[in-house]
This record gives sequence, C-alpha cells and structure tokens, in this order.
Amino acid sequence: MRLDKALCQSGERTRSEATRLVREGRVTVDSAVEKSGARKVDMQAQRVCLDGRPVTDAALQYVMLCKPAGVLTAARDHHAKTVMDLMPAALARRDVLPVGRLDKDTTGLLLLSNDGALAHALLSPKRHVEKEYLATVDGPLTEEDAEAFALGMALSDFTAKPARLVIEQTGEAQSVARVFLSEGKFHQVKRMFTSRGRTVTALRRLSFGSLRLDDALADGEFRFLTEEEIESLRQDAKGRTT
Repeated sequence: MRLDKALCQSGERTRSEATRLVREGRVTVDSAVEKSGARKVDMQAQRVCLDGRPVTDAALQYVMLCKPAGVLTAARDHHAKTVMDLMPAALARRDVLPVGRLDKDTTGLLLLSNDGALAHALLSPKRHVEKEYLATVDGPLTEEDAEAFALGMALSDFTAKPARLVIEQTGEAQSVARVFLSEGKFHQVKRMFTSRGRTVTALRRLSFGSLRLDDALADGEFRFLTEEEIESLRQDAKGRTT
C-alpha cells in the first residue's frame, strides 16, 4: 500500500493532507524519515509513525466488547439480538466479526476483528491460548474439585484437558472460582462443573490470552484495542504449538 494512502485510511485524512505530512518530514517508516507518499509500506510488518506516534492500518480493526447476558455471539440472527447489534454499522461493513464465541448467558470479554489470520491462529487448538473465567456455582467447592480440574476430566463426548480451578470463596449455598483453560468447547466450563455436581449460575470471561477485560467497560460497551494489546495478541498467536 502507498504510504499516503495508509495515512488517509488510518486518520480519515485527505490525500493532499497525507502528502503534506510526508513532505514535512513528520512521517517515519521503521524509524527513518520518509518524504515520498508513493513509498510502498506493509502496515503489518513495518512500523509507520506520524509525529512519533504509531499509525495503525485502519483496514484492520480490533475491538474489545464487554458482552452482556442475553445476547448471541453471532454475526446476525433473525430472532434474537446479537453482539453485532451492539457495534456501529461501519464495523459490520468492514467484516468485523467475533473471534470465538461466548454462550448467550455468559458475560465479559469478547474480541471482535476482521483480521482473519490472527483470529484463526488465536482459536487454533495448537496454540494453547489460555482463557480465564469467573464462575459462580451453587453449593461448596473443595480442593478435590480443583484436583479434578487439574487432572482433566472425561465428559460425554470428549476428555477435557487439564485446567486450573482457583477457589475464591466457598459456601454451602454458593461458591466463586476462577477457571483457567486453553480449550473452548461448547459449554465446557459449565459441563466441567456439572461433572462435579455443581451448576454454574453466572459465568464471566476475564481474559483471552494476554488481553484482559477493561474494568472501565460496562456490559454492552466496547472500545478499540491499543497497539500494545494488538501486538501482545500477535505474540499469543505465535504461541507454543503441539
């Protein structure tokens, strides 16, 4: 992509404004001043800065949504509200879609992007990208439950890989725990608790790889990821493989 075009896309500038910024020596490519708007740049492989600040490829979008309960993780549905109904129409036009899914009644962190390569890598079972959930269940939890999670457990259609269960509080009527796992099978967290005789009454995802839910976001709110968050996710996507 031409440098001046990249500047236009990243900041809604006109071509003439982008050309002026380049000619004024305010744009660098890999730390070197570039004064030709015709210079070809790879926004994913090279670091382009304007006045010392990174310029992002606006064609690729990365969004953090604090998913509310009662909303489907889907692009569209004729009968129910989806997470895309919470997004500006402009993002849908850029093919921004959920990366993975959360159950309808699960809340918390959901990543949305149109970076297909990154999404595919993050979701690959070979990458072991860890997710963290905060679960509220009926009844008490014990160290025996934590040991069962750590060993992995046989469910009806697959054997869940070892996961980490950290009990935050336990009581006869209700317990709260954090669950760390690298899989994401259908209703997996709920089914793992069910196998231990407990029912999940609330489930919230707190992290996806290095990306953590922004506490400033209320349910239903979203924000764009920072450059640091995007780069961290790219490192997650490289991950360790099997």
